Amino acid sequence: MTRETWINVASLAVLLGVPLWALMADEPFIITLATRAAIFALAGVGLNLALGTGGLVSLGHAAFFGIGGYAMGILASHAQSYAPIMEAPFLIEGTKSMPVIWLVAMVTSALAALAIGVLSLRTSGVYFIMITLAFGQMVYYFAISWPAYGGEDGLSIYVRNGFPGLNTLVPIQFFGLCFVILCLVLLLMNAIHKSAFGLALSAARQNETRVLSVGLKPYHLRLVAFVISGAVTGLAGALFADLNRFVSPTMLSWQMSGEIIIFIIIGGVGRLFGPVIGAMIFILLEHTLGGLSEFWHVYLGALLLGIVLFAKGGLIGAFAGREKAHD
Repeated sequence: MTRETWINVASLAVLLGVPLWALMADEPFIITLATRAAIFALAGVGLNLALGTGGLVSLGHAAFFGIGGYAMGILASHAQSYAPIMEAPFLIEGTKSMPVIWLVAMVTSALAALAIGVLSLRTSGVYFIMITLAFGQMVYYFAISWPAYGGEDGLSIYVRNGFPGLNTLVPIQFFGLCFVILCLVLLLMNAIHKSAFGLALSAARQNETRVLSVGLKPYHLRLVAFVISGAVTGLAGALFADLNRFVSPTMLSWQMSGEIIIFIIIGGVGRLFGPVIGAMIFILLEHTLGGLSEFWHVYLGALLLGIVLFAKGGLIGAFAGREKAHD
């Protein structure tokens, strides 16, 4: 195996091993932190398809993260209040079933990504960054002005949603669920990277003219990648809202978009497991330094500065040497 493969295996082993140790040590809070890391990694893996493979720097991915969260919140809140979401022209009721919630979260996030991508992808560079940020802020302020679902105060869910055969209120079982989903999405992304679509998307990032010359349309390739990316990020948002049993407009803020990008930069842009390592380090810094000072982001900024200056392939690139990321 290559050095990067060993790093990838080690990162998954650490992510799985820490909560198992916490279970034996009776430290449920550590299990919750590991669950947060797995969910954030999932969101980063989603964005990494657009950013790392497609070269699309999006500052609006928190919109999809939040839409997934609100999909969970709305369905679960109506289920716990026994009030239907809609009665006419057809009946739509709430649900506490995680698989149904995930499907709704992914579909709504994908549709939002399609609508935003159709317009945003007609631009490039800094214009693309700013228009995705603008769309993200539009969704954010819409959530704030939506009093039916908590508005600025957010929406609380009193009981965690259910998954067949599991007690999701048990921290280690909910972590296991999130970990399995992360692994499945990583397998999916690896397959996409190696597929003809992934190769064409990467080629469009490197040389758009050559892609056009062989009859492919970079716009369509990027739009498909943007929609898939939005769907995966929406799934992560639904899991994050379920973990906290709370959803609020902060999930839609531009700061959340920035944090997801940070996960990718720390681990390595374009590296399949980059967001996994980045999310684990982010949670570690937040937990260890956040208790010492509210200005712990200064240390995070210093880490990012060091990576940008001396390890442009992220931490994986620094330890894997000359081995290349997915192209």
